[in-house]
Amino acid sequence: MSARDPVMDLPAESNAPIAQVPDSPQRAIETKVEHARSSASDATPAERPIHAFTRARIALVRAILMAWVRAFSLKGLYALGRFFGTCEYFCDYNRRRRVRRKLYQFFKDELSPARVRLVTWRYFMRIRCDKMFYTIMDRIPRDKLLKRIKLKNIEAIDDALKSGKGVYVALCHFGSHHVAGLMMALLGYDIAGVRDDKESAVRRYIAQKYRETFPEVARMKLFYSSSFPRQIMRHMQQNGIVASLLDVDRRRGEASRMHPVSIFGEERDFLVGPVQMAIRCGATTFQGFVVSRRNFYYQLIVGEKLIDPDQPEAEDVIVQRVMQHYADNVEAFARRHPDHLMRI
Repeated sequence: MSARDPVMDLPAESNAPIAQVPDSPQRAIETKVEHARSSASDATPAERPIHAFTRARIALVRAILMAWVRAFSLKGLYALGRFFGTCEYFCDYNRRRRVRRKLYQFFKDELSPARVRLVTWRYFMRIRCDKMFYTIMDRIPRDKLLKRIKLKNIEAIDDALKSGKGVYVALCHFGSHHVAGLMMALLGYDIAGVRDDKESAVRRYIAQKYRETFPEVARMKLFYSSSFPRQIMRHMQQNGIVASLLDVDRRRGEASRMHPVSIFGEERDFLVGPVQMAIRCGATTFQGFVVSRRNFYYQLIVGEKLIDPDQPEAEDVIVQRVMQHYADNVEAFARRHPDHLMRI
């Protein structure tokens, strides 16, 4: 509802100053509503209130999942997740069709119809299991939680941090990277993530529970895609780790910087701003992947260096080489784990 002009509320013959004309009760209510709406829209996703009904619904789901874990262990919860994922596969026709369309978009005719059906079914089960685990990770004992992730080549990040210029990790829309981010924070790394502004209430509620349970997660920084680049660069300059996704093929405002790459036999535009920030900060850049295993075990793979600050090159040369190398690695990972796609 838009506010009326106060001048229009004055009688035509009135010469009284506007400030001396009191607002009507209706006008005061409208003004308060407008201020509340403006504040809600200007707030970051982490600051936006979560409806009480949503909180109660998520709390009930968490209680049910934890009761199942106490009765049947995490292995039993994994079996339950696979069961519900299978039910969703058979019942959710529209989503099943979207997954198949995405697979055909990526792989064209490389996958047989039987293979597409199998990958789609595995996708439904993996997504359901990952969501269940993510929902209750703060309720699992720390030592038990840390045993469920295997770190591959993590020493490369440790060596890069010795330079004091920070690290940038390029992720992609394949795999449960939010699980790896939490694990990295619990291991004591000064990590910051960059997320989309349109974050769901469920994700915000769970993140709040993580911060309440784990001091390391409370210290973890979270930037949004609308954040000023200077904030992200400052974290790298303070020898922190920044992780974000580059395979974003849509512009999020005029300030978004994109770069063309060849992937799956077609040309697409990927986000290039984080790579440019890493170059200007002198940060070492890696590519990371997360693989979901059975019974809620995960593998965080730190790939080879995409940018080595000790080997200076012109920025445009680095960007051209890094972005295509990144795209090639994403395609290779997708071919090994087609059921790990996330963007549906």
